Amino acid sequence: MLSQLLLEATLETLYMVALASLLAILLGTPLGLLLFISDHGGLAQNGPLYRFLDLVVNVVRSIPYVIFMILCIPLTQLVLGRTIGPTATLVSLALSAAPFFARMLETSLQEVDGGVIEAAKAMGSTKTEIITRVLIPEAMPGTINAITMLVINLIGFTAMAGTLGAGGLGAIAVRYGYYRREETILYLSVVIIIILVQIVQVSGNRLARKVNKKK
Repeated sequence: MLSQLLLEATLETLYMVALASLLAILLGTPLGLLLFISDHGGLAQNGPLYRFLDLVVNVVRSIPYVIFMILCIPLTQLVLGRTIGPTATLVSLALSAAPFFARMLETSLQEVDGGVIEAAKAMGSTKTEIITRVLIPEAMPGTINAITMLVINLIGFTAMAGTLGAGGLGAIAVRYGYYRREETILYLSVVIIIILVQIVQVSGNRLARKVNKKK
């Protein structure tokens, strides 16, 4: 009974983290690229656009996830027709994490040697070619680190979301560990979350080092 409960909760957490990470990357990548290329000295400098995007990212990142999840309830209801459960939580998870990833991607792109970009320009590369063949490959180690941090943050977000009906390890930790005083489930939930975070961190670090060595 206990093992089955923990297994189901772990699978729900992995489901939410995996899909939310994918959605956040899909939404955050173009946003991060726009932040970079529209910034001063970027490939397509546009001050008003950058200031607008910068404001949006800062505002969303400033809202605590639990509050953001509540704010997303009307949108979740509109999109999915329900507001509780692992799938419904994907809306708030993705929208909250996308600006975080966009900012980290922007930082990774800023670390690319400007000389490499100038060399590509001198060779007649188009802006699209510079982005796809120079910027993204050169920023890959930093991008992998950004994805690692994204996934780790989402693991924590799913735990918080569990308190509001999302399911997963956070839900059973609160339902059984807190309300029913079944401390074993609480501690085991925490241990599983720690193990998941460690696996993601170690895997991300190794992949980033491997990619960096190929340069």
